[in-house]
Amino acid sequence: QLQLVESGGSLVQPGGSLRLSCVASGLSLDGYDMGWIRQAPGKDREGVGCINRRGDFTFYPDSVKDRFTISADFTLNTLYLEIKRLRPEDTAVYFCRFQPYGYGTPSWGQGIQVTVSG
Repeated sequence: QLQLVESGGSLVQPGGSLRLSCVASGLSLDGYDMGWIRQAPGKDREGVGCINRRGDFTFYPDSVKDRFTISADFTLNTLYLEIKRLRPEDTAVYFCRFQPYGYGTPSWGQGIQVTVSG
């Protein structure tokens, strides 16, 4: 049974940093391409980072480039997103997403709130 549990979201000040975690159970990370997607109210979902099943390739959109870092710990079955120099426009619900390599439909975490204010 596949389960993705996210944690680490919080209220932070502009310029601050945080790390989101997505702990996976019922699967092995090396069978999935993985990513983080965020959605702000009234806006479309936006991918903010992805990493391949081997953990040796990452991709970031220009909107978060140089501030966001995605990584995976294959031993702990955990996907991470580190965010630096947070901006108010980073405020959103952040989801982890696991795409089975080769076939199948993706699985999503429940989403976790990140609020940048003050």
